[in-house]
Amino acid sequence: MKSGRVLKGIGVTVLGLIALIVLAALLFDPNWLRGPIMRQTTEKTGRELVINGDLSIDWGWPVTRLSAAGVTFANPEWAEEPQMFTAENISVGVSLPQLFRRVVMLPEITLDHVDVFLEQHPDGRKNWLLDREQKDDGARVGIGRLALHDGRIRYADPAQKTRIDATLSTTSGGDSGEGQRDGASGEKPGADAPAGTAAEGGIRFEAKGQYKGLPMNARGTGGPVLALRDEETPYPLDVQAHFGDTAVKGDGNITSLLKLSAIDLDVDLRGASIADLYRLIGIALPETPPYRTAGHLIRNGTVWRYENFSGAIGKSDVAGTLQVATGGERPSLHGDLSFKLLDFADLGPLVGAKEAPAESEDAAAPDAPAPDGTVLPKIPFRTGRWDSVDADVKLKADRIRRPEALPIDRLVTRLQMQDSVLTLDPLEFGIAGGTLSGTIRMNGREKPLEASTKLRVRNLELAKLFPPSDLAKPTLGELNGEVDLKGRGNSVAGMLGTADGKAALILSEGQISRFIVEALGLHLWDMLQLKLTGDELVEIRCLIADFSVKDGLMETNALVLDTDIMRIIGSGTVDLGEEKLDLTLESDTKVTTPVALRSPIYIQGTFANPEPSVDTARVAARGLGAVALGLINPLLALLPLVETGPGMDSDCGKLIREAKSPQRE
Repeated sequence: MKSGRVLKGIGVTVLGLIALIVLAALLFDPNWLRGPIMRQTTEKTGRELVINGDLSIDWGWPVTRLSAAGVTFANPEWAEEPQMFTAENISVGVSLPQLFRRVVMLPEITLDHVDVFLEQHPDGRKNWLLDREQKDDGARVGIGRLALHDGRIRYADPAQKTRIDATLSTTSGGDSGEGQRDGASGEKPGADAPAGTAAEGGIRFEAKGQYKGLPMNARGTGGPVLALRDEETPYPLDVQAHFGDTAVKGDGNITSLLKLSAIDLDVDLRGASIADLYRLIGIALPETPPYRTAGHLIRNGTVWRYENFSGAIGKSDVAGTLQVATGGERPSLHGDLSFKLLDFADLGPLVGAKEAPAESEDAAAPDAPAPDGTVLPKIPFRTGRWDSVDADVKLKADRIRRPEALPIDRLVTRLQMQDSVLTLDPLEFGIAGGTLSGTIRMNGREKPLEASTKLRVRNLELAKLFPPSDLAKPTLGELNGEVDLKGRGNSVAGMLGTADGKAALILSEGQISRFIVEALGLHLWDMLQLKLTGDELVEIRCLIADFSVKDGLMETNALVLDTDIMRIIGSGTVDLGEEKLDLTLESDTKVTTPVALRSPIYIQGTFANPEPSVDTARVAARGLGAVALGLINPLLALLPLVETGPGMDSDCGKLIREAKSPQRE
């Protein structure tokens, strides 16, 4: 692209001279004009043009060809290199009809052994703009085709951390390209090349350097003639390139190498994270595990479309179509993504959780606590990039591979980004036989990020929420509830640590393992008996877990499990900021039971290491009482360990009303 601008600049320098050359060629030896041409060019541009060899003219109509040998053209003083270009030979076709209209049309340019250096200064100046004041409005130059015979093009843009050095050469038909083997496949570049490439005579190129701070290298083949301004004829191209950890292969056609007005390429794309593409295309994309995709890339005007692609992100398969429209205030991304299988571990980087080790085959293994003992994700969201794109992408996963303790089986959502505000609406997970649905909104314009979530829990099967065990199998019942939270922070942990709102779960009827209930009540005798005779089910009359949340501290409004044989009442707090638990569970039996430890169960510690315990002083006191009574009558030794009840029977509706009563707000 920059080589075309260089040639355009060359055309500007000779705009006022070509007519003189044509006239002089009729009467004099063209070499007589070398001095005037060089002096006038230097005077107009402030840069020295040197023609060391002969000038010649090959007359024709409507195109006349001018040729010169040993040509150099200097750079402005601020440039890094002294010369903008040097060439052993230059051959330029000039359209005479256009010339008489004061338009320089160069249908074809051939460069032989050329070295071109293009540079953009950090202040915006460009060495290919030949006007002293960096204006190009007066240059009426058109360039058709460019043919290269052994050339070098270098480009430097320090502000963009870009520096590229490319070599180009013309290959003849049948050139085997010996020594240019593909390092991955061992095949020669000419093998199975598309029509018009090096296999039948074309351009071979290699490039290396740095692009936007990333180490880069590229190699490939193209058609025999570079159609810089031909917006009708597709140009065949086969290219392989690396930009940092991102690898790209493309095979197809590009129309107009200067404007890229149309692209039709089969593309293979892979890298360490999709987020790395931000430095290449300027569009914010999420952090992911390593990925690979193959699809069809099309550009038509301002619309880029990567269609019918398929591949993998981490251990998840992915397929779909993405489309980017440019030309507005920011690029607009639309698309559909589908996963037949989504590995839940691959979602970790999206929410700031650590990535599963690449060598691990255990997709069911949950993330371990962080080195500081915390569990909630703390990796910050990159909100600084959110203003680079607006987006509307639909995503669905038919099946989810996840830890057994996390009963999620499907996902459907629509991701929208508008003016740095990210919304997931609707968001729906299939979980534990029911659904978790609602919306999540994160405002990246606020510092720190402002987030809100409203989720509805419907028909979650109680049995599937327990870790797999023989005790949990008989548990029945469906949970319903709501979560409504708002918080501020640049990570999931930060948002929850400052959250305000409420969270509630309700189960109005069901069945649960009696052993679990007796264990919560510390009914040792009944637990032993059930171990010997087998477990049984008891009716759940009501289960309520209702919390208010203020500045990251969850406080119980109601925490009740009411069954036929016992009511268990909980109280306390859950600190989301410190990730600490401080809950107390107290039982109130409805039936007489021998050998019960009348003590609350305390659940303390951290999310990573919860610590259940009992009131040892109370248990010890009951034990001493049993010893004292045993001295009088051994049969009385069990008396302090017998609960006679009865606990108050309850109605779930009543408990729900209590949970929602004004004093609970």
